[in-house]
Amino acid sequence: MNLKTIAKEAGVSTATVSNVINGNYHKVSEETIAKVQKIIEDNDYKPNATARSLASKESKIIGVVIPNIGMDESFSVSPYNTQILALLENYIRNQGYYLMMRCAQECKEIISMFSSWNVDGLILFGPFKHEVEDIKTHLDVPTVYIDTYAEEIEIANIGIDDYKGGYLAARYLLAKGHREIAFVGPKFDSPGVIRQRYQGFYDACAEHGIEVTPDHVFESDTIYRKGIAVGQTIAISNIKFTAVAVMSDTVAMGVMEGLKLCGLNVPNDVSVIGFDNLPECNYSSPKLTTVSQNLERKALLVGEYLFKMIREKKEIVVDEKVDVEVVERQSVKDLNSVMD
Repeated sequence: MNLKTIAKEAGVSTATVSNVINGNYHKVSEETIAKVQKIIEDNDYKPNATARSLASKESKIIGVVIPNIGMDESFSVSPYNTQILALLENYIRNQGYYLMMRCAQECKEIISMFSSWNVDGLILFGPFKHEVEDIKTHLDVPTVYIDTYAEEIEIANIGIDDYKGGYLAARYLLAKGHREIAFVGPKFDSPGVIRQRYQGFYDACAEHGIEVTPDHVFESDTIYRKGIAVGQTIAISNIKFTAVAVMSDTVAMGVMEGLKLCGLNVPNDVSVIGFDNLPECNYSSPKLTTVSQNLERKALLVGEYLFKMIREKKEIVVDEKVDVEVVERQSVKDLNSVMD
């Protein structure tokens, strides 16, 4: 069965059948819509997706790009990636669209690919400012950026208050009586998420008269095994750290394991606070205290802005920050109660 046979059986033109299949109901009467849909259902007709895409100039595909993933690496090593991808896929699916994911070492790698692929929208995870400039120059497709710091470039970006997140992590530990606090996160030699979190952490410590030196800062990619190595390094440091502020739950859990391997107890010997509030925080031992960035709200805003651009066929410029808060569990010890 094809469009011609459906049209013949319904007594209408192939153009009318095409309008019904593609949802252009304003051009067809309700009676005709019902008649065509019944024929389609009775014959279990499945329209060719490629043909529909060419006819409507819509693919119903949303491209999602995750950077910093090498050829031999998997995006799934980061529970953050899998969590937010699941939320985005659910939203996109409920809009009647499909998610197409692409991993890349750098976001700008996808320019040539998406210049030829027919996608209706793009979601990009954290490209750098120079990459954003290239992407905007070469790609003309509705795009929403996540966690992107590209001042003076007009884009739709959804992030979180990273500065506040780092500030709250330090302030929470300081309020619990900790004074020797290590900071753990990826390298932050350029503007972006981690630099903002570090600045918040640094300022909170400065407010309490606590000096943060290079010896207090430990670099780790967002990988569990890297966290283990950092935890072991902290355990044997010349500085007797009582707490560690980690900018990723995944790494925080690795840090806890590294500390334990060196014979230290969390939180009795060293306290640990993470960042993200992933579901896994409830499964660690002890359960991980963390800074929550409300991934559900973040994914919802990304979806809402992207589909608003797609439907209204206009660019939206916005830089919206989702609020953060500390979620208290079991991995931080209150030293004030000990001193009392």
